Amino acid sequence: GERIGLRFKEYELLRLLAENPGRVFTRDALLNQVWGYEYFGGTRTVDVHIRRLRSKIEDSDHSYIETIWNVGYRFNET
Repeated sequence: GERIGLRFKEYELLRLLAENPGRVFTRDALLNQVWGYEYFGGTRTVDVHIRRLRSKIEDSDHSYIETIWNVGYRFNET
């Protein structure tokens, strides 16, 4: 039960992934659902936010967000 500080987009990413455990989201899908259709940035934006989110919620014993190479990300069900 330790509190961590998340930025708004980090929280939105975590919420979307955690509400859909096991579902693979492409980077484009995450951009559309978290940033909205009007966002014109590249998919690297997702990668950067995932990296920051992982640094806040994961450690060597706990990995929650899985990278699906050449596709996107999913939240581990365990």
